[in-house]
Amino acid sequence: MRRAPATEAADDGTGTSRLTARSPCPVAGALDLVGDRWTLLVLRDLLAGKTRYGQFLASPERISTNLLADRLQRMEAAGLVTAVPYSEHPVRMDYQLTPAGRALRPVVDALASWGLTHLPGTEALLEPTSD
Repeated sequence: MRRAPATEAADDGTGTSRLTARSPCPVAGALDLVGDRWTLLVLRDLLAGKTRYGQFLASPERISTNLLADRLQRMEAAGLVTAVPYSEHPVRMDYQLTPAGRALRPVVDALASWGLTHLPGTEALLEPTSD
């Protein structure tokens, strides 16, 4: 049985959508934004310097085009990325992390560090920050 997403977009009356959380818990709220199978991997790629659709598709996890488009749209709606056109014909976008998106780097670094320690055969794909 497939579960409906816990976070839904709602019209805030200004013509833009906002995300509604399933609970006031900050962990639940964060998971509503980045806790699915693909969002953190797209975030990892953005932190590694990838900015274009084809670059994300070339990642080793092989995300499908429809899932990638959905995750980028969700991340943009959540304020984690901005889409900047780099070509008009056809329209193509460069995806750039916002300050809120970049603030997730320690989370990705912590998951990578845990994986390197506890999951044999893994290797770092993202250089850790020296903060």
